[in-house]
Amino acid sequence: MTTTYDDVDEAVAGIEDGSTVLVGGFGLAGMPFDLIDGLIRQGATDLTIVSNNAGNGEVGLAALLKAGRVRKVICSFPRQADSYVFDELYRSGAVELEVVPQGNLAERMRAAGAGIGAFYSPTAVGTPLAEGKELRRIDGRDYLLEFPIKGDYALVSAYRADPMGNLVYRKTARNFGPVMATAATTTIVQVSETVPLGSLDPEAVVTPSIFVDRVVRVAARSYSVQGAR
Repeated sequence: MTTTYDDVDEAVAGIEDGSTVLVGGFGLAGMPFDLIDGLIRQGATDLTIVSNNAGNGEVGLAALLKAGRVRKVICSFPRQADSYVFDELYRSGAVELEVVPQGNLAERMRAAGAGIGAFYSPTAVGTPLAEGKELRRIDGRDYLLEFPIKGDYALVSAYRADPMGNLVYRKTARNFGPVMATAATTTIVQVSETVPLGSLDPEAVVTPSIFVDRVVRVAARSYSVQGAR
């Protein structure tokens, strides 16, 4: 049963040191800023973070990295013009990195949510990312064996939720949220609006309540990384 919270700090309480946390967002779009800020205040450390990229400027995921709470990042795009926080930590050896091609990142989390033990993908064959992975030829093409990525927690940003925890998303903010919600033991969601039961069109529900554990309503906030450094 989904629990609705009035306070972000209550929603993120109990996240343990050493947890693997799936963090939604594509850059700043769909980033669960309030949940990340709450996690910083909560104090969990030695975290493995799974996300599309390694933070922007000094807000959101970059702020969590800057606070020294992250041991390892699993992502597709670790280097961008504004990913200087991660870049400095990685170059100094303060944080580990596992690069996963974006399609594989999404599919490895989807596999976790679907109960699939592993799958074969042609992506990264013949590159350094293939090192140590099982190679198999299928119908004349080489494939690598990829294993699921499962999270202890997922931090997701959605648009609306009903009291049961059914979710709808807003445009590109949807990105990795739905697949991460299925791949975590505990899914924590921040939403812009909560609506009465029956208000959501069932055809519009992207993440059903069975995948949602905690929901907290937050005020709309805007972030800019321009001149953040």
